[in-house]
Formats: sequence, structure tokens, C-alpha cells
Amino acid sequence: MTTEEKRDLQNKALRTPQELFGTTYTNAAIDQNTLLYHADNGFTEVINKLKITLLASREYENLLLSFHVNDSGKLEQHFIHLPHPSGIAFDQSTQSVYVAATRNPNQIIELKAINGFRNRLTVEQPAYHPYLIPVRAKYYPGEYYFHDLVWGDGVLYANSVGMNSIIAINMNSPLPEEPVWHPLCIEKEGKPLIDANYIQLNSIAWGGSLEQSFFSASGCQIGDKRPGHPEYEVDGTGVIFSGATRAPIAYGLTRPHAARLHNGQIWVANSGYGQVGYIDDASFIPVHTFNGWTRGLCFVSHYLFVGLSRVLPRFRQYAPGIKSLEQTCAIVAINLQTNQIAGTVTFPDGNQIFAIEAFFQPQNAQLPYSSTDQSGAINNIFSVYRV
Repeated sequence: MTTEEKRDLQNKALRTPQELFGTTYTNAAIDQNTLLYHADNGFTEVINKLKITLLASREYENLLLSFHVNDSGKLEQHFIHLPHPSGIAFDQSTQSVYVAATRNPNQIIELKAINGFRNRLTVEQPAYHPYLIPVRAKYYPGEYYFHDLVWGDGVLYANSVGMNSIIAINMNSPLPEEPVWHPLCIEKEGKPLIDANYIQLNSIAWGGSLEQSFFSASGCQIGDKRPGHPEYEVDGTGVIFSGATRAPIAYGLTRPHAARLHNGQIWVANSGYGQVGYIDDASFIPVHTFNGWTRGLCFVSHYLFVGLSRVLPRFRQYAPGIKSLEQTCAIVAINLQTNQIAGTVTFPDGNQIFAIEAFFQPQNAQLPYSSTDQSGAINNIFSVYRV
């Protein structure tokens, strides 16, 4: 490469918003096949009935997705690519969406819907839609290893898997926060061990305060093997912790994720067996079993949205209850009144879903991109938006 060729490449680099939020689509291996989806009529009807935008993070594909039904009654998928997005939280009071991006360094990214465009002589004004775009981000050391996010009591909480703890996020401070809650089992001589991931504390079932909440983890003991090790024991070792006692109140789970409180019950994805269900008298009661790693639960009215993922080959030992060699990445809507599946959207080229969240607004907001086309029309949104 000549000096002039190199300078030409440097001049053309980092010119599109996609590159600034993540990397090029080519580097991220995102193409039109990655974005393929098939939604049945039932799934579209549920989204339309609830009048929501449904958000989902496909973490290993570096994708945040949105689904809404347009004025013609058609389901639309839009996306933005972010570095390994995991937890999603929505603050109704400010209409803000927060996403945990868990590559090194970690980020907490705030997104808001635009409300119009600035008039500029040099930029053709795009067609208006309340596009949901990133408006600010806060960085954290990668060892925080954030997973779940919840908005509760005016505070954004994140679970730091890397520190076995819960963090209260302050987006208005540049400093990374210290833990505000941890389970008793990680204490040694009265002090919490926050130097490594010991138990895979990975979700928050918000109950109104930390003391009234519950938390899922893959274990409740500090052993010789830590999460991520091929020989880390998972079958039946998972627990639900009480926020009040900081001790387990339910046992026998296998790689639990996405704990949520609904109508006074603790629901959780028993991921290693492809199940979703609730806790009753310290035991897990499965309601549905799927051919896939269950993770991501979202309750809206009497519907439950459940994420289904492929089992990662290198972690197959973490899914002892999923016997098939092939799974399909999907989101399933369950009608809790009938306990029947109301609809499904599948992703033929999809891999893993982490979180699902519903975004409520008078007008359905959507993420800015619908394809990997990098035309100036979409990029102009970021030149002239107002929020």
C-alpha cells in the first residue's frame, strides 16, 4: 500500500454512524441473512394488540432489535449494532432505554426517540419517524461484566457478574460505582469477594427495592472452578437469592437467567433445560419447555415473551437438559390466560438472545436501520436529529 492509498483509507474511515457505534457491518459479520426473520400472524397480532415496540438483544451478533406494527398492520424489524448488548431497561418517566454493552470496556448506553430534525442547508431532511438512537454512554472497566439491567424506584440497577454484585448506575457521574448489594455466600471474613466471577449472578427480579427483589445465580458456593471453566458444575446448582436475607430461597436450577416478578411470583428461565416457569415453595415449577436455551423474559399485560437461543458449542455442558444438536433462535409470545403459545418470530441465521424489553410510547419508536444499506438517507438522521 502506498502512502497515498493509506491516507485515502484513513480519510474514508469512521465516516458512518454504524462504525462509531460498533464497527463496519463487514467486520461484525452482519449481512442481510443475519437480519432475516419470520413472524407468524399470531406474533404480529400480539405486538399490535399491545401497542408496543419490543426490543431484543442478540448479544453475540452485536445486534439490538426492535419490532413494531406499522399503520398498514405489518410487523417491521429495525436494528442498531452495539458491542455485545445484553441487559435492557426502560424508564417510562423519561422515555429512555438503557442497554448494557459488555465488551471491554463495558458501556451503559442511553437511547431516546428523536422528536424532529434541525433545518440545515447542506443536509436533505429525512422522513420523520420517532427513531430510537443512542444519546449518551458511560464506560466501565471490562471486569464489571454487566448482564441484566432494571429501572426501579428512580434508579438504574445493573448486575455486575464480574463482581458478584449489584451496581446503582449514575449516568450523570463519570466515575464507576461500587456495589450496593451482594449475596452472603461471596463474603470472606465479613468482606465480599469482588475480584472474580464466582457464582454467575446474572439477573434482577425487581420488587420495588433491593430488599424486596430477587436475584438469579448459577451457584451459591465459591469452589475450585469458576463460571466459564468447562468443568464448572451447573446441573441443579442454580439458585434464587432473596434481597432481604441475601441467602438462597430457591434451589435446583441449571444456569438460571432473566428472573422477573409477575403478580407476586418469581418467574425465571431455567436455561440449561430450555424451560421457563416460576418458583413455588423453594422449588422451580416449569410451565413451558423448549428446544433451546431460554433467556430473556418480558411480561406485558397477560403475555410473556421468551427468548430462545442456540446452545453455544463450547458451552454445551452448561445445557444438560437440551438434548438436540440443533436449536432455533426465536422469540415466543405466551398467552398466560390460556398458557398457550400465541405467536413466534424466528431468526434463521440467529444465534443468541439475551434480553427482551417492551418500550411504550404514544407513537411506536423504532431503531434506525432496517437493512445493511449504508445510504446517506438513513445516516442523515444522525446529522440533524432533535431529542
